[in-house]
Amino acid sequence: MNQDGVLKNDNLKRTTAALALTPKFLDNHLSLDVNVRGTWSKSKFATQDAIGAAIQFDPTQPVYVDDKNSFGGYYEWIQGGKPNPNAPRNPLALLDLRKDNGDVFRSIGNAKVDYSFHFLPELHANLNVGYDLARSKGNTFTPAIAARNFNEGGERTQYKTDINNKTLEFYLKYDKELPTIKSTIDAALGYGYYKNSSKVYNFNRTNAEGDKILNEPTRPFDKPENLLISYYGRLIYTYDNRYVLSGTLRSDGSSRFSPDNRWGYFPSVGFTWRAKNEGFLKDIAAVSELKLRLSYGKTGQQDGIANYSYLPNYTISGNESMYRFGDEYYYLSSPVAYDKDIRWENTTTYNAGVDFGFSNNRVYGSVDYYSKKTKDLLSTIPVPVGSNFSNFLLTNVGNMENQGLEFNVHFVPLKTDNSTLDIGFNLTYNKSKVTNLTQSDDPNFIVETGGIRGGTGGNIQAHKVNFMPNSFNVFQQVYDEQGHPVEGVYVDRNGDGVISDNDRYLYKSPLPKYLLGFTAAYSYKKWSATTVLRANLDNYVYDNVSSNLGSGANINDQAVLVINNAPVDFLNTNFLLKQLRSDYYIKNASFLKMDNVNLSYNLGKFIRNSNASMSISATVQNVFTITNYKGVDPEISNGIDDRFYPRPRTYVLGVNVSF
Repeated sequence: MNQDGVLKNDNLKRTTAALALTPKFLDNHLSLDVNVRGTWSKSKFATQDAIGAAIQFDPTQPVYVDDKNSFGGYYEWIQGGKPNPNAPRNPLALLDLRKDNGDVFRSIGNAKVDYSFHFLPELHANLNVGYDLARSKGNTFTPAIAARNFNEGGERTQYKTDINNKTLEFYLKYDKELPTIKSTIDAALGYGYYKNSSKVYNFNRTNAEGDKILNEPTRPFDKPENLLISYYGRLIYTYDNRYVLSGTLRSDGSSRFSPDNRWGYFPSVGFTWRAKNEGFLKDIAAVSELKLRLSYGKTGQQDGIANYSYLPNYTISGNESMYRFGDEYYYLSSPVAYDKDIRWENTTTYNAGVDFGFSNNRVYGSVDYYSKKTKDLLSTIPVPVGSNFSNFLLTNVGNMENQGLEFNVHFVPLKTDNSTLDIGFNLTYNKSKVTNLTQSDDPNFIVETGGIRGGTGGNIQAHKVNFMPNSFNVFQQVYDEQGHPVEGVYVDRNGDGVISDNDRYLYKSPLPKYLLGFTAAYSYKKWSATTVLRANLDNYVYDNVSSNLGSGANINDQAVLVINNAPVDFLNTNFLLKQLRSDYYIKNASFLKMDNVNLSYNLGKFIRNSNASMSISATVQNVFTITNYKGVDPEISNGIDDRFYPRPRTYVLGVNVSF
């Protein structure tokens, strides 16, 4: 594969090889499944800072200058004969003058052995051993003439990371039919071992010539690792192919928690009634499927936290932050905030569902209601000064509830010997709210989240009891008679006659209330076509691009003698100063997207007297987006639109050959 990115000089070249073996031995009692996949990648990474620079840089200025010795021949804002440190850089210079090249080798493989005992064929022993190995290295270079690192004489860096993840899973599975009592038993006992380790090398950061060290690491490498060990058991009992009772118990131990809190225990139970197999429905041809399900389960969460957050640990200062004692300089060791009692985040889920099918499954689908309660949420919160080694601490804080309804239906309006049409639709409604944030009952306590650009230490989102997580924490904007926002004028929500942070309120959320999906698959003889559409409704985005750059002070910044570009939204507000926390910038980002459309043709066997077959296909990904949101893309995971890398539209032509 050789693919260019959206930005100039972004490129990825990748070669992939895969091997799969599935031999069987001992009269098919022993099966071996081996899969190995390797990829070799060469990448040229474009400087993503160019996105923000392109938004802000004055479009009336020239891109190039005649003097090639002046910042490489690119126009830059000058102050005192040097690049103005408060001005945006020339976006094309950022792309052309900085080089970032990387190589990655990655191999993923596993070997699975399954053995059914000769003396008891219902009993299987299964062993799976896997690995995920990656080696990446690269370097960056910015010449001394570039404005980006002009005062440092350019920049030269290296990076290298080794990743070595290992997996070992073993289970015994017993599956037995008992026809005399119309029963089936499916039981399993298992063990899992999952170790993730990496080695991140640290190199000197120097000027372009390499004769001046700008930053020198205090240690040659970091080697973080974590280990997860699991034990589990499962039992499924089926009676008369009508009633199914299942239960599981899982015990997970994570090295990310202290020995006292390392293990979490996560049970689940479920019941299924296959009503279609009852006598009163069995002979009704119009009903091809009817199944009722009930389940309860508890799961644990420990992803996204540091490997050693329960231990007191220290960071060593860099060379630029050494302490002088006499004529000697010494490194400083700074303690890092930690919580020795940090533990598993756990979620309890209740689910009730119905699977249905009619007219020989020409219409089929499911309906599910779920209720999730999460306790001991893992989150970083502010803590009182002096209570720990930082004002912020990763800890277990608060509870959250999710309730929702999922509906999925498929129609097969056309089904003949030559053609089939399958249309699918799904709808999810979800409602989330935080139910607790403190050990004591304090409904006014909030946890600020969602850092934004344009201020110092600014956050625009927050968690608060009885509100959706990451709701926007903003002032209520006042508008004039023409519907224009009035600069600096907000609603005095608490009525004290003063506009302060106490007047901010939680408004909207980036989480959609409704998620919709649509699929269509049509086949005619050897032709087939598919498409996927989806929609998010009632999700909101904070337009940080407009709030940060859409002001008169930003356009004509007299303090630094720079003229900047501004988003078009400035014409709607005419704000002189930034109004970062106005709810004006909370925008409805509901959308409809066609994710992909595919057309393929099956040529069938193309070599006489052989099993060789071929198919060709054409695919378009990210086909279109329909939305009222004026930003680049309404689909933003954290709900803050701030100069992110745009999603490309991709065209793929494929040939699949099998022998």
